[in-house]
Parts: sequence; C-alpha cells; structure tokens
Amino acid sequence: MSTISIQTRKFADLTEITSAPDSAMLIIHDGNGVKKVSAKNLKADIKALIDTAQNTLNQITFPGAGAHNGIFRGKSLGTSVTDAQWAEIKAGTFNDLYIGDYWTIGGVDWVIAAFDYYLGAGDTECTAHHVVIVPRGVLYNAQMNSTNTTNGAYFGSAMYKTGLNSAKETINNAFGSSHILNHRNCLQNAVSNGYPSGGTWYDSTVELMTEENVYGCKIFGAMANGSTIPNNYAVDKSQFPLFRLRPDMQSVRAMWYWLRDVVSAADFAGVYHLGNAACYDASYAGGVRPAFCIYQS
Repeated sequence: MSTISIQTRKFADLTEITSAPDSAMLIIHDGNGVKKVSAKNLKADIKALIDTAQNTLNQITFPGAGAHNGIFRGKSLGTSVTDAQWAEIKAGTFNDLYIGDYWTIGGVDWVIAAFDYYLGAGDTECTAHHVVIVPRGVLYNAQMNSTNTTNGAYFGSAMYKTGLNSAKETINNAFGSSHILNHRNCLQNAVSNGYPSGGTWYDSTVELMTEENVYGCKIFGAMANGSTIPNNYAVDKSQFPLFRLRPDMQSVRAMWYWLRDVVSAADFAGVYHLGNAACYDASYAGGVRPAFCIYQS
C-alpha cells in the first residue's frame, strides 16, 4: 500500500489529496501531531464538505426567483439541461441555477437572463415557472425590413414574420420545442407619424428584446411628447437581471444587434457594439440576439 506524506500548509492543496489513489494512506502533520488517514475516506470527507457548503449556499439564498434573480454566478452548466435542472425549473425553486449561468449547445452559450420574468402576466395568465435565456452573442444578421420603414411596427416587420425563423429552429434544436414557453405578450402592430400607434396580445415564444429588457428604460424608443401618446403597453417593461448585474453583457463587441422598439418612421432601436445605445434604418442588416423562455411542462 502506497503512503503519501502531506505537510501542513496555510492553504490545503485539495488537488493533491483528491488525485491520490483510494488505496493510499495519507500522513498528515498538523498542530496536534501526525495522523494517518486513508485517501478514500479523506476524499469522501472533502466531498461531504463541498456538498454541505452548496446546500448552505442554497439555504442562504433561498429557493425561488426572488433570490436567484439577485445573484450572478456565470457558471457553465454543461451541454444540455439535466433532469434535475428541469425539475428545479418546474418547481420554481431554481436551486443551483443563477443569473449568468449558461449551457453551451451547438456552439452557442445560452445564458440565463432572468427567472419567472413573465409569471402572472398576460391576458391569459402565465402560470409556468420558467427561465429567460439569451445567447451570449448574436446568432446571425438580418434586416428588420427590406426598406427603411417601421410600418406595422415590430409585429408587422419582416424580422417578426420570417427573420426569426432561423433563431427559432436553432433554439428548438438546442432545448426541444416542447421546452420553449409559449406565453402571451403585448406587441406593437401599427405606426403613425413615426410613433407606435397600435398593439395587442399575441402568443410569444422567441422575440427580439426591448430597450427596457437591456437598459432598464427607453433610450431611443418613442415616448409621449405632450400631445402624442405612443402605444407602449409592454410586458417587457423592466430590465433583465443579467443586464442589471452585468452591464458589460448588454453589448456584443463583435456586432451591433436589433431591439424591437420603434424609434421613427424609418428606424428601430439597437445596441451598438461599442457599448452605447443606438438606432438604425430598418433595412440595415443587424445582429439577431433574441430572448426566450425554457420550462418543464
């Protein structure tokens, strides 16, 4: 039987311990003398301590969207959603899931942006616990419309009608179409004199984000001017926790991307790749970085 001697250190080298063969006996020198411990038992003790620490973290942060929307972790969750993770999502507990955590599927990092953002909203109430996901970068480039017009607003745009089809296919392939939440959302469908003038409730799965989702407020999007009141009856009216906790993740350095807000008769809002807010002519080819929700039925 092999023997490994580990001297006292200010900070224990767990790698050295956990890499030892189970059959080894570890001789540990501490302030109370010399102890002989089997590597197998010591590794089990270390695992138990780590599990206890994780359980303590879960208890400190409490289960549920409220606490988990306030913590950024940014941990890789692997290459698929596990059965245990689906169970946590269905229950609305979200244990061991935090803002910024991500799954890497099909070469894309799918980042957790919010928990239960749409819960309780809609003309038909959203009752399913869910996780809002955004890709870390843009998926591809597309036009809002073939010409510089915002007629029909977001709902009437070429982006909404066909431009998101590729994104929907990629998302369905990544998570399974049965796991993509179909909820009710209020979308603009008409523009008058450069202002959004109409909108109503629609089924919603994969959508471009709003300025509020990213920035937390309107920047370029049409606002009331004292005489004209735009149709801004939005459910997506507040900032996703991801962008509140990590403002640097609002922009994508490689490419600017579209938002769905009407700015004028010719322009929609966007997020510039240098970090500032922007707006663009509708015929420009900009990045598609949509948001969607996953859930377990």
